[in-house]
Amino acid sequence: MHSTLFTIYGLPVHAYGLMMVVGFLLGLWRASRISKKRYGVDPERVYDLALVLLVSGIIGSRIVYVLINPGEESLRDFLAVWQGGLSFHGGLIFALLAGVIYCKFARLSFLDCADLFAPSLAIGYAFTRIGCFLNGCCYGSPTNLPWGVRFLDNGVLTPPSHPAQLYAFAANMIILLLLVKLEKLHRKPGFVLVGYVGLYSTYRFLVEFLRSGYTAKLFALGLTQAQWVSVGAIIISAALLMTVYRKAALKTPAADR
Repeated sequence: MHSTLFTIYGLPVHAYGLMMVVGFLLGLWRASRISKKRYGVDPERVYDLALVLLVSGIIGSRIVYVLINPGEESLRDFLAVWQGGLSFHGGLIFALLAGVIYCKFARLSFLDCADLFAPSLAIGYAFTRIGCFLNGCCYGSPTNLPWGVRFLDNGVLTPPSHPAQLYAFAANMIILLLLVKLEKLHRKPGFVLVGYVGLYSTYRFLVEFLRSGYTAKLFALGLTQAQWVSVGAIIISAALLMTVYRKAALKTPAADR
């Protein structure tokens, strides 16, 4: 694996952190490009909000990961994000809360902004998983498939294992394409965000079967913590899609005004 890609003036550039930055910048580019036309949001506001979401998301993901993995992580290593150890669900919750606060003070529609950033979140997550692959974490169970990869874990090579990180990249690129289609359906604000939560949770529930017992701990009834959270998110998303977002919005989207 290549957890450290290269050094600049003696400073290591870690694959995980670099790919997180790449995903963030690509997502930011995508959001700023369509923000004014489709959602009526000034691109300058997009840059500000993106920074708020990034910082709050990283802090939240580290806090939750450390809390649910007390034997593996400690607050002393809180800033070592290049080593991995981030809880996506924790980061999402913190980012949503920070987004609500920012939008209130900036006098922006939180739901419109959430819809705007949902596809960007899929992009950021996908490229961060490439970082996981290079870092050698978050791999899957052993496999006889020809694309099985041996990962270096704590100095020991694993048997050929599912590259679950690459599955995650592919799945989230598909989610991105689906979200772009959802944007064009002109549902009420929040529709794309709800669609993202449902699609992501479905992917996460399925991929965890490959990781459980290896890089994801079983929690209860044969499922991991992420799977239980995903089940709840899928149920809530499905209920909202069948009720609140079942019909097209009466209000004309900003892109058509």
